[in-house]
Amino acid sequence: MANKKAIKRIAISTGGGDAPGLNAVIRAAALSGLKRGWEVYGIRDGFHGILLPEQYEEGGFIRLTRDRVHGIAHLGGTILGTSNRNNPMAYPIELPDGTIEEVDRTDEIVRALRLHHVDALISVGGDGSLAISDALSKKGLRVVHVPKTIDNDLDKTDATFGFDTAVGFATESIDRLHSTAASHGRVMVVEVMGRYAGWIALHSGVAGSADAILIPEIPYDIRKVAQKIKARDQMGRHYVIVVVAEGAKPAGGSAMVVEHQKGKDERLGGIGEQVAKEIRAITEKETRVVVLGHLLRGGSPTSLDRLRALRFGAAAVRALDEGYDGVMVALAYPTVKYVPIVEAMGQMKHVPVDSDTIMTARDMGITFADASTE
Repeated sequence: MANKKAIKRIAISTGGGDAPGLNAVIRAAALSGLKRGWEVYGIRDGFHGILLPEQYEEGGFIRLTRDRVHGIAHLGGTILGTSNRNNPMAYPIELPDGTIEEVDRTDEIVRALRLHHVDALISVGGDGSLAISDALSKKGLRVVHVPKTIDNDLDKTDATFGFDTAVGFATESIDRLHSTAASHGRVMVVEVMGRYAGWIALHSGVAGSADAILIPEIPYDIRKVAQKIKARDQMGRHYVIVVVAEGAKPAGGSAMVVEHQKGKDERLGGIGEQVAKEIRAITEKETRVVVLGHLLRGGSPTSLDRLRALRFGAAAVRALDEGYDGVMVALAYPTVKYVPIVEAMGQMKHVPVDSDTIMTARDMGITFADASTE
């Protein structure tokens, strides 16, 4: 884990889906590196800038100066670009017969970075990028990983940047839907991102006073949602807000996958429409679906996410300066710690079903539509 070799040049890569706060990480890491006298470079679009440099007019490997990272901390997206396609560990190559074969191109990345005289890499990304960081580290490249996901599902860190921004936007959207749902006496089904964890759905649903929240950690029974709708009708409240995580699944069923191709992350979706269809069939209530989708990824990061990202970026440089290698920076309030990448891999941080937030929701009368007694 320790590597005291002197650093002269580092590179930064942002991979996977975008998240509010990426530019703040880049700014903090660049300024922290420049302060130490290091040269700082950015790799375009994940690792595409290394593997496909000919696609970029100015090259896929760009110098990050103070001017280049000036005034970017508040911006959404990433100035380097990102990609959740063409995983270099399973890179899709089309063969002469038209079939697709997946090949490992991580050796090419290591060779290219050495040709660029890069002493260390700061890789920013989610679980897929974490696995790539581990592979590169095992091949001799000095790597520090920064965890990134709006889903808040990465293990070994208290929180990830982008999550607070996503929850804030989802909550505001739910707030707006209350009035239109009440005006028309409708059921509004709100589908949010989160993959196989229900953090965004849970937090925004509780904060936004939803009536039902469906999350992957608690397989649902649609009849429980229908019971909630009928109970509200009997109280004279003829509208209902149902928040559904994209990875939610019925009891005995599985999550809905809309795309799974070689070299790409599995894409979930469609559960909102399915839940709405079943609600209409049982209750005969007018039902509408709102899929927030990529709106949760965009926009300026909140001050909390911005601060988390800045702390992560600076901590990644400190880790390198202190001789660390093969670690992930992780939030452990009130500090940032360094966790071996191998310890952070392979485990998803799910919502504990006995958590205080779940209990708070139940005490407030929010249903999770589980088969157990509520």
